[in-house]
Amino acid sequence: MRDATRVVHAGLPEPVAGEPFLPGPTLAAVYHAPGEPEAIPFTYGRYGNPTWGHYERAIGSLEGGTAVVFSSGMAAVSAVLLSLLEPRDALTLASDAYDTTRQLALEYLRPRGIEVRMAPTAGRALYDLLPGTRLLWLETPSNPRLDVCDIAELAGHAHAHGAVVAVDNTLATALGQRPLELGADYSVSSATKQMTGHSDVVLGYVAAADPARAGAILAWRRLVGSIPGPHEVWLAHRSLATLEMRVRRQCENAQRLAEFLAARSDVECVRYPGLPADHAHEFARRQMRVFGCIVTFDLGSRERAEAFLGALCLVANTTTFGGLHSSAERRGRWGDAVPEGFIRLSAGCEDAHDLVADVTRALAEAAGT
Repeated sequence: MRDATRVVHAGLPEPVAGEPFLPGPTLAAVYHAPGEPEAIPFTYGRYGNPTWGHYERAIGSLEGGTAVVFSSGMAAVSAVLLSLLEPRDALTLASDAYDTTRQLALEYLRPRGIEVRMAPTAGRALYDLLPGTRLLWLETPSNPRLDVCDIAELAGHAHAHGAVVAVDNTLATALGQRPLELGADYSVSSATKQMTGHSDVVLGYVAAADPARAGAILAWRRLVGSIPGPHEVWLAHRSLATLEMRVRRQCENAQRLAEFLAARSDVECVRYPGLPADHAHEFARRQMRVFGCIVTFDLGSRERAEAFLGALCLVANTTTFGGLHSSAERRGRWGDAVPEGFIRLSAGCEDAHDLVADVTRALAEAAGT
């Protein structure tokens, strides 16, 4: 089946006369549980929920592995990092990965005896850090700079050194890129973003190529209790049916905006993996099916960037991305190592002509700033 068909049917139970396509959320803390627990599918709310099971099967089918859902993207990230690494292990981490992932590594793992090695996503520096590495953590495309690395090649080198490989696949999504098929052991995602797409759910998941690795992640979730709400998971599964349509429209809009911005002399450093001139394009073309909804660019100063954001009408000024509604923000306000005028714009599902017109007008209003 093609992706548009797969997402519509992913994780749905076998049809039963008189039953809905997707059963509603199971709101239960406890279940009837006579006899031995091993013989009972559900016993207690922290251990399992039928609503999670439907969604996990759906995600697993899209990622090509076994999925475990979590209460947030960072809960999913933490499940991999904290369950795998022990004192004196070495973590090799992309230095331009998501800032909270880096914060977890530097402020929590390193003080507890885990060596944290860091190098940029782009280039060859990550390869030099692999000897002695226990876990290689990649994020490609990286957030927010949109650099791309060769997952298959890096995974092959990492495995040759005895390392495990995890890829933060949030920006690409399971439809845009399949890290497990490229050799990664884990694909991790903040489903809060494009996977759910309506800006109303906080959720994350880990998909593992090896069911035993997924089982260990599941055991970690049971121990620490980082479980999602059934209603949130049900909303995510309901939203999954439109994922291909949303991703396709968002990526088309991002491409259109990137091409428009790249042609302007008053906009600097436009980045989008779908632009043939972008230095990430060659790797992205080989391993990504679509190039994502994020475009970044530099307006040269904090003042001009803020004026641009304030002049936008269709594009919301907010820190999230991947939703139906286009959004943008100045990433420097969070302390990211980017220029003060650096903008991360997430293309939504509006009409491309209207988005380009909104950005054109906002650039004109901010021109004198």
